[in-house]
Amino acid sequence: MQGPIPQSLGNSINLEFLDLSSNNLSGVIPKSLEALRYLQYFNVSFNRLQGEIPSGGHFADFTTKSFLHNDALCGAPRLQVPPCKAHGRSRSKIVPKLIYILTPIVLAIVIVALIFVLIGRNKKIKLQTQDDSSSPFPWRRISCEELLRATKAFSETNLIGMGSYGSVYKGMLLDGMSIAVKVFNLQPEGAFKSFDVECEVMRNIRHRNLIKIISSCTNLDFKALVLEYMPNGSLEKWLYSHNYCLDFLQRLDVMIDVASALEYLHHGNTTPTVHCDLKPSNILLDEDMVAHVADFGIAKLLSDGDLIVQTMTLATIGYMAPEYGTGGIVSTRGDVYSFGIMLMETFTRKKPAEEMFAGEMSLKRWVNEALMDGSIVGVVDCNLMGGEEKDFSVKEQCVSSILSLAMECSNDSPEKRTNMEDALVRLKKIKVSFLADIGRT
Repeated sequence: MQGPIPQSLGNSINLEFLDLSSNNLSGVIPKSLEALRYLQYFNVSFNRLQGEIPSGGHFADFTTKSFLHNDALCGAPRLQVPPCKAHGRSRSKIVPKLIYILTPIVLAIVIVALIFVLIGRNKKIKLQTQDDSSSPFPWRRISCEELLRATKAFSETNLIGMGSYGSVYKGMLLDGMSIAVKVFNLQPEGAFKSFDVECEVMRNIRHRNLIKIISSCTNLDFKALVLEYMPNGSLEKWLYSHNYCLDFLQRLDVMIDVASALEYLHHGNTTPTVHCDLKPSNILLDEDMVAHVADFGIAKLLSDGDLIVQTMTLATIGYMAPEYGTGGIVSTRGDVYSFGIMLMETFTRKKPAEEMFAGEMSLKRWVNEALMDGSIVGVVDCNLMGGEEKDFSVKEQCVSSILSLAMECSNDSPEKRTNMEDALVRLKKIKVSFLADIGRT
C-alpha cells in the first residue's frame, strides 16, 4: 500500500488490531487514531512516514517496535526517535545550510558507488560467460514454437515416456542439439505445483549425476521443461527389456552414480533436498552409461534443521518408506529406504510389486532370508552369475555385501538406516575390492 494513512480510520471505534508494516505509506500518523479506545496492537514499521507520533490514547502504551524504519518520525525519547522541533523557523534556516554542505558529498558518494557497480557488473558478466562456456548445456531461451518444431508437434513417434504429471518427448533443435521435453499435464490436481517444485529444486543444484534443465517454456495453458537428452533411456529399460542387459560392474557403477546424486542432495547443500520418488524409471543413462537422477516433480526442500516434514504427496508403492506411506513423513531417510529397495531390484531383477511378493512375502524379506540362509545366489539375477565362471565366488561375495547394505538402507526404523554418505563410501569400497579380487583370479 502507498500514500497517506486515512484520517477516517479513527472512526473505526471497535478496531483492536492494526498492522500496516512493510508497505510504502507516507505522510503522518493521523491524530484521529488516538480515539481508538480498544486498539491493543499497532505497527507501522518499514514505511516512509514522517512527523510527530501521536501520544494520546493507547499510543502512550506502544513501544519503539511499532515505529521502526520510517523516514522522519519524531516524538518521545522512549520511542528512540528524534524529538520534534518546537519551531519551524530555526529548522528552515538549518535545512538550506545542510543541503549546501551535503550535496557535493552525496554526489561524490553516488559517483563512487556507480563506478563500483559498473566494475562489479563487468566481473559478473565475465564470470557468467565463463560458466556458460564451460557448461555443455548452458541456459538458453527456447520458444514454444521451437519446441513444436523440434518434437514434430509432440507426435507419438517422439514420445519416450509418460508419468503422473505429464509426458516426455525427444526433440532436436535447429542447431542439431538433442533435447528431452517434459510437457506437464495441467489437468490433474497438483500439476502446477509439480512444475513449480521441479523448477525450484533444479534451479540451485548442479551435479554430474542429476539431470540438467536447459530451459523452460510456460504460458497460461502450456508448461514444459527442456531437459538434457539421455540417449540410453532409463535403468528400468535396461533391467527388464530383452534387448538390453547391464553386466555386474555396470550395475554397480549405476548405483554408485545414484548414491553420489543423493549424497549431494542430502548433504551437499545448506538446504537438504528429498527426491521422494526414487525408482528405476527415474534413473536415466547418458551415452557413456553414466546415471542421472531425474523427475523432481514431488521433491521437498527442507529448511535448515528441518530434516522431517509431513506431506500428503504420494510416492510409488513398493519404494515408499513405511513412515511416508502411513504418516506422510518425509525425510532424507525416506530416500535412503527407496535407494535400498532399488539396490535390491538392480541386482535381483525383481520389482517390489512382483506377483510373487504377496501376503507377508516382500522383496526385502525374500532377500533377507537368502542372506540369512547363505543362499544369495538364488535371488541374484541369473544374467549376472553362472556357476562355471572363474570369478563366481568373487561376485558372490560382492553381491552379498551389496544386498547387506541394501537391507541396512531399507530398515523399517528410520533411525536405524544408514545415511547416503556412508552408503556411498561402502559402495565404492565394494567396487575397489571387487576389481582387486577379479584381477587376482
